[in-house]
Amino acid sequence: MAEPINSQETKIAIVTDSACDLEPELIEEYGIEVVPLHIIYRDREYRDRVDISPQEVYDSLEQEVPKTSLPSPAEIQAVFNRLREQKVTHILSLHLSSGLSGTYQAVSLIAQEFKDMIIEVVDTKTLSMGLGMTVIEAARESRRTVDFEHVVASAKKAVEQIKGYYVLSTLEYLKKGGRIGYVAGTIGELLSLKPIISINEEGKYFTFAKVRGREQSLKRLKQVLLDHLKESIASVAIVHGGSEKEARDLEKVAREHPNVKEVFFGQISPALGVHTGPGLVGLLVYPRLEGSI
Repeated sequence: MAEPINSQETKIAIVTDSACDLEPELIEEYGIEVVPLHIIYRDREYRDRVDISPQEVYDSLEQEVPKTSLPSPAEIQAVFNRLREQKVTHILSLHLSSGLSGTYQAVSLIAQEFKDMIIEVVDTKTLSMGLGMTVIEAARESRRTVDFEHVVASAKKAVEQIKGYYVLSTLEYLKKGGRIGYVAGTIGELLSLKPIISINEEGKYFTFAKVRGREQSLKRLKQVLLDHLKESIASVAIVHGGSEKEARDLEKVAREHPNVKEVFFGQISPALGVHTGPGLVGLLVYPRLEGSI
């Protein structure tokens, strides 16, 4: 690691990967660098959210379920090199769960090559807008202060506080992709149980609740949101994978609640959609203040 740099010279950059699910407008507004994951079909390969959209992936799942891979070393190096040329002194690189992807490890290895910059690589133990809201928190903090340790601490605090919950139409794609974690599948599917899954401290999926049928699982997801909002003011993100109407219903609940500070909405990245399949509705809650307004 390089020697500490005088605060007057400090220039901080925030880096993440395409599993953050942030809208392009937010990425541009905060100057966030995004390294794309890859979607791999038998005869072609795409950069996540660069060459292929989430809907294109869902539309072709019946023909072929693609594989996914992490960014290449060259892509990671290119981002760090570009930031070096921009006179960046400190990089906070935030990535999806190491329990679900090798991206964090890959970035950590490449970061060691850049001795002239201070680079902190953080495993957020989450994905989608759980990662995205952490990235936004760090980006906002880096505008308020040039104290790099403070920016890193704000991101790590967000990692500890953000909770994610996901309803899937089927566990088939998680099983195919080897991402099933601690989610019990087959018997529940025979009984029409639709688990709400979450991510544990290892950054792996587990069953948060078992609910019978799609309608009831979405009602339970709404109740999870309302339970959080009884306890704190929060930022909320609603994400979906080919289930916009159901996700919009949940978004409406969030936007109308007085304890919601801000709402993010979007479709999950193709690289995540490959592993969840169509039909995902996700809820991410970031508690900001204890108690009600």
